[in-house]
Amino acid sequence: MSETGPLSQAVFARNARVIAGGAVSLNRLVEPRIAFRRGRGARIWDVDGREYVDYHGAFGPHILGHNDPDINAAVVAVLQQETSLFGSGTTEMEGELAELLVAAVPSMERVQLTNSGSEATYHALRIARAHTGREHIVVIQGGYNGWHNEVAVNLMTPLEELGPRVSPGEYPLVPLSAGIPHGVFDRVHAVNFNDAPSVEYVLRRHPVAAVLLEPVLQNIGVLPPQPGYLEELRALCTRHGTILIFDEVKTGFRAAFGGYQSVCGVRPDLTVLGKAVANGFPLAVIGGRADLMACFHATEPQQRVMIAGTYNGHPVSVAAAIATLRKLRAGGDPMYHTMAAHTQALAAGLCAQAAEFSLPCVVSTCGSAFCQYFMDHVPVDWHDLARHHDFALDTAFRRALIELGVYHFPVHCKQGSVSAAHTAEHVQWTVDCFGAALRSVRASRGAP
Repeated sequence: MSETGPLSQAVFARNARVIAGGAVSLNRLVEPRIAFRRGRGARIWDVDGREYVDYHGAFGPHILGHNDPDINAAVVAVLQQETSLFGSGTTEMEGELAELLVAAVPSMERVQLTNSGSEATYHALRIARAHTGREHIVVIQGGYNGWHNEVAVNLMTPLEELGPRVSPGEYPLVPLSAGIPHGVFDRVHAVNFNDAPSVEYVLRRHPVAAVLLEPVLQNIGVLPPQPGYLEELRALCTRHGTILIFDEVKTGFRAAFGGYQSVCGVRPDLTVLGKAVANGFPLAVIGGRADLMACFHATEPQQRVMIAGTYNGHPVSVAAAIATLRKLRAGGDPMYHTMAAHTQALAAGLCAQAAEFSLPCVVSTCGSAFCQYFMDHVPVDWHDLARHHDFALDTAFRRALIELGVYHFPVHCKQGSVSAAHTAEHVQWTVDCFGAALRSVRASRGAP
């Protein structure tokens, strides 16, 4: 099939006339430009009627698959009961969701609800600053913690701008957006993942309120923490009176029901959740120690952190989240083991196919998340990845898969996601497509 059908082209052309940039999130403007119409289970269809097995999952939220009937039924029930957005007081549903979250995630003693992970990380940093009286923060090179000013920095930074690896030390800050005021980054320090000595280096030199990181770096694929790294960060933050914040927007309820912190055994002070928590409906969570979360209702003005939002806890999203967590909890270890097994089968299949073409390839996984790297080892940080991964091959491979009906987001180093709706048959068919895609890419490069 051709990369972009005529109806998709028409949708993009029409929308470009009225939507700035042509899509409501510019991260979605990738090639080929496909306009999707519907999704069910592990499959999605575009406006031209073409079907794909989906491993993108809208950047990861659809852990149960698209349009899961149980989640949809919970949403319909709420609407039929004439439950509404009241904008005053609290509701029974909010309390039920909070109880589910506190029971599931080890570090969460109290929670609050927002609509996006970016909002939640923004609140987490405010709490850390209010509680400590400090202003500086540490972020991770190659991590993504939202679109707001201080964290919109240093994702896939070209090494010529970043400079060579330094440890202990920090890196120049490269913003992800125009329009960020001068001076914002005076209080921000970027260090490499898996580099605890550099975190300590910054903590000794600056009054740091928070260390904010994804415990598994999943915005440049799936980079796991090295043994002892998260434990050392926990010890450093405790020693220096700094708040440790885990951004589990991607790993929450996907790495395990209790998030990655339940896997690694390290308890952060604050945790941010999103994506899989409501299986695609807009909801995010900030939670953690009760004394820190008390900043939201502190009596002293200098410690009170504002949280507001007309759509916080919208009943549709809350109903979806309750239903999602109940279904994941009921599925328990067998459901998570099946998703992980399917993910491992994809990884083994791709590596075997690459070996047939004598291509270096590793696939890093975390629960039901995966990413292939065309290099001979799983990278430990951005410098390692940027030096050794074949980015052009990665992008070409993903586009070739789309031609075959496998939707693996066509941007290099982006995580793929397996859902509970994927079957062994989906996986085996996809593995076969891996070989065909690699063969197609090699042919386009003139290789036999």
